[in-house]
Amino acid sequence: MTDGAPVSGRADARRNRDKVLAAARAALAGGGESLAMGAVARAAGVGVGTLYRHFPTREALVEAVYDAELEDVTGSAATLLEQSPPDVALRAWLDRYAMFLATKRGMMDTLRSTFAAGRIGPQTRERVAAALGAILDSGARAGTLRADVDPDDVTTMLHGIFLTAGGDPERTGRMLSLLADALRAR
Repeated sequence: MTDGAPVSGRADARRNRDKVLAAARAALAGGGESLAMGAVARAAGVGVGTLYRHFPTREALVEAVYDAELEDVTGSAATLLEQSPPDVALRAWLDRYAMFLATKRGMMDTLRSTFAAGRIGPQTRERVAAALGAILDSGARAGTLRADVDPDDVTTMLHGIFLTAGGDPERTGRMLSLLADALRAR
C-alpha cells in the first residue's frame, strides 16, 4: 500500500514522518473521524508543509495510520507465540485484532474509498491470514490447534464475526471464544 510520498533516507525526515503518524494515531485513537491536518502537524511539532510532503492528502495519512496499526497487530503474532502456548496466543491475538477493528470504526468513511480502490483490502486479508497461519502452524506442531485449517478460512470467519456482532464487545468476545474453541485440536 502506498501512504503518501516516499520516505526520505534522511533521519530527520523519517523522524518527522514518525511524529506525524504518532500524532495522527493519537487523534484517531478515540475512534473518531476528526483528523484536521493542521492540528496533526501542530501535535507532531512540524509544519503543515512537512506533513503534506509525507502525506499529500488526508486519505493518505489515514491509510498510513491504518497500515502502521495493522502492522502492529499482525506482527504481534510472533511475540505472542514467544510468550504463550499457541492456543493461548491465538485467543490473545483474536482479542488484539478485535480491538484493532473496533478502533477503525471512526476511520471507515475515509477508508471506504481506499477499500473500493483495492489499495488496502486484499493486503489486509493476506497479512491477517499470514499472522493466523503462523499461529495455526505453531499450534498444529504443538498438537494444541487443528492442523486441517486454512488460515484464509479463519480470516473469513473473523470478518463474519465482526460484521454480525455489530460492535458489541460482549458478543464479539463470545463469538471469538467459539472460534478459538473450534480451532483447538481434539
